[in-house]
Amino acid sequence: MLDRNDHDDELRELRLLFDVSRVLDRTPDLRGALAPMLDLLESRAGLGRGVVTLLDRAQGVLRIEAAPSLSDEERGRGLYRLGEGLIGRVFESGVPVTVRDLAAEPRLLNRAGGRDAAELAGVSCHVVPIRSGDSVIGTLSAERKPAGRYPSSRADPEAATLDADRSLLEKAAELLADSAKLRERLQEDRIKVGVASSTRAEDGQYPGLGPSSPLPPSLSGGIVGTSAAMRAVFELVTQVAPSDATVLVSGESGTGKELVAAELHRLSRRADGPFVKVNCSALAESVIESELFGHERGAFTGAVGMRKGRFELAHGGTLFLDEIGELSPQVQIKLLRVLQEREIERVGGSASLKVDVRVIAATNRRLDEEVKAGRFREDLYYRLNVFPIRIPPLRERKSDIVLLADHFTEKYAVRNDKPIKRISSPALDLFTSYHWPGNVRELENCIERAVILSNDMVIHSYHLPPSLQSAGSTNTGPTTTLSAALSRLEKELIVEALKMTGGNMAQAARRLGITERQMGLRVRQYCLNWKAYRATYL
Repeated sequence: MLDRNDHDDELRELRLLFDVSRVLDRTPDLRGALAPMLDLLESRAGLGRGVVTLLDRAQGVLRIEAAPSLSDEERGRGLYRLGEGLIGRVFESGVPVTVRDLAAEPRLLNRAGGRDAAELAGVSCHVVPIRSGDSVIGTLSAERKPAGRYPSSRADPEAATLDADRSLLEKAAELLADSAKLRERLQEDRIKVGVASSTRAEDGQYPGLGPSSPLPPSLSGGIVGTSAAMRAVFELVTQVAPSDATVLVSGESGTGKELVAAELHRLSRRADGPFVKVNCSALAESVIESELFGHERGAFTGAVGMRKGRFELAHGGTLFLDEIGELSPQVQIKLLRVLQEREIERVGGSASLKVDVRVIAATNRRLDEEVKAGRFREDLYYRLNVFPIRIPPLRERKSDIVLLADHFTEKYAVRNDKPIKRISSPALDLFTSYHWPGNVRELENCIERAVILSNDMVIHSYHLPPSLQSAGSTNTGPTTTLSAALSRLEKELIVEALKMTGGNMAQAARRLGITERQMGLRVRQYCLNWKAYRATYL
């Protein structure tokens, strides 16, 4: 079991990695994020003289991409040959290397930058590979001086610190590679559908680190997330967007289904066409048919003129049918015909009109269960379910909560003209521990409320709604032990049983489901006068 010091070390590392991830994800040019990342490792973890090198495929050398703590002379060399020094060896082998004392390794002094052995005494050095799949694309290295190590309760504090340092660098390298990989994949997908700029990263450079790389947390500024669950959604979106396939977006309320639908339209070949939205649950059954298919003049009372429906308005573009599980059986039949024949008839009309529309449907219901219950047509379900995309609830992508909180804080700070600088650690703790039944929409509402209440440029935990507050943040935690609480409850039940049976311990024991001997022991344990109950209640 971890002691408190170990727990504090882990918590500090997690917060540092969160901040590293935010730096990497929020910088449009990933190369521009390397120096701030190394500064974070130095200021927060004591790992100085950080260096990031990346492979230049064209020349077959490792170029120094970031080294903010190195001297101009050291940075001036600009590159390492493969196999040269620690960095070149780690790149070739793909195995991380730790040197406990640089002064004891004279063959490694090419890393020392002209420093003498006295300066290097006790200085440890770590070099870890940066991997993209099975390939090594670069290295991340840093040093630690003898002073200023993390405190540790372990038997060998120095060895524990070395292990913790290398583990931290490996995790930072993994975050860097993941961010670069996602940028590269999204860039390639955008280029395929003609959305991205035609300018690629220069030949020989790692494309995910180029200045034209898209921002990973968001496909279009609305969908935010870097978790594995959201990356899977991004991949599905970019794969299906160029086609005309019908997409069924499912997920709980507040997860962002409409944003996904808008992104599918934006990345499609119909991006220049209309994007028409219909909330099927917001329209009365008597008018939804007219809204979808239009009506002719005189088709019903109040139809004073011809009116085009949403299918006609979406011609050449995309029609988004939100909450499609709310449609009545009659409308379901007509919608099925439209999906099959790609033609509609206005209410009160007889002519068939061809429509060129891509349909995206969304629902917060389990349509397969609705089909089994007979509330949704099976044939329509299979017509809609050509390419399903499930949006995960926020509780399944908790690593995105901080990114989302930052995104909404910036949004509502601008909207309310408030210079919010940060979110406090207690508030972030509440965000990550809450179960979010309302998903992203609930988080957005909480942030908007907090921004309005804040008057010191910080969002504090007490600005959040009561539903988010924890026992610790409100000082309302349990004031007694579990054993004492159970004993108090047991005593109350025994007293009530004695009252109901007029002090008859045998009957009271049967009522409570215990033996007479157990009843007698508990009466003596709690110093109860059973005769008093007999005298009073007989």
